[in-house]
Amino acid sequence: MTSLTKKLALAAVVAASPLIAATSAAAEGEKYILVSHAPDSDSWWNTIKNGIALAGDQMGVEVEYRNPPTGDLADMARIIDQAAASGPNGIITTLADYDVLSGPIKSAVDSGIDVIIMNTGTPDQAREVGALMYVGQPEYDAGYAAGVRAKGDGIGSFLCVNHYIVQPSSQERCQGFADGLGIELGDQMIDAGQDPAEIKNRVLAYLSANPDTQAVLTLGPTSADPTILALEENGMAGDIYFGTFDLGGEIVKGIKSGVIQWGIDQQPFLQAYLPVVVMTNYHRYGVLPGNNINSGPGFVTADGLTKIEEFAGEYR
Repeated sequence: MTSLTKKLALAAVVAASPLIAATSAAAEGEKYILVSHAPDSDSWWNTIKNGIALAGDQMGVEVEYRNPPTGDLADMARIIDQAAASGPNGIITTLADYDVLSGPIKSAVDSGIDVIIMNTGTPDQAREVGALMYVGQPEYDAGYAAGVRAKGDGIGSFLCVNHYIVQPSSQERCQGFADGLGIELGDQMIDAGQDPAEIKNRVLAYLSANPDTQAVLTLGPTSADPTILALEENGMAGDIYFGTFDLGGEIVKGIKSGVIQWGIDQQPFLQAYLPVVVMTNYHRYGVLPGNNINSGPGFVTADGLTKIEEFAGEYR
């Protein structure tokens, strides 16, 4: 065998060895369950589902998605209990309301199930319930950063369209925005509900009653999409300052057309994908990142839409 042939053969063995090691380390029947607070109607969570599906395929594990169909948090608490009772290798869950969900999560941890908190909650809360770590976006901090940005753009009043007002983290977004502007939140946050027609009507009613409102803040596609329709109907599209949390197909179109100034990208794909990868490697090799992972916030404007436009609603 020539020297070159030996080198090529050795390189092939080295390149293949990580795959061989990973395959041999995989345990039979590894299963993880992701429990979210999202209702079935919230399309933003499709990216979460895609993230865990890809991570499961790549890591060779089974990952199941569960949620309360209507977004009811008491129902979610029961789902966490049921998930723990089924004996998975780990649970990945949102912590949308500490008072409602901390008990079931602590019970799962006490039963020997590893837990990672994602999307909602805080690193401190994750630590308090005994979770391995937190992967997500600090919601108040994201709202505050958005408020500071809007203040720099001359904004002094706004409407926060809250489509999930029972979730504390959604209120933190609105409160952070007000604090970043340096003003009181007061009645500038409305309970928009989740019905698109009702959201549109409530936005129209607020802006009609408060014509001096300088900006609109929405908290995701559920509230952003009907708000776009409302602004098109009352002639304010493109004239009123419009920022939103999260991304989606209509939001990307709005940013591209100039109706929406920016979207706050918390990168839900990473919030779903990384916990599966981290927990699997923790169980197989005993390795765990030393810090929590902030997946956001990042501001998306018309200048950076290429990849986001391509994968909006799928991986972005």
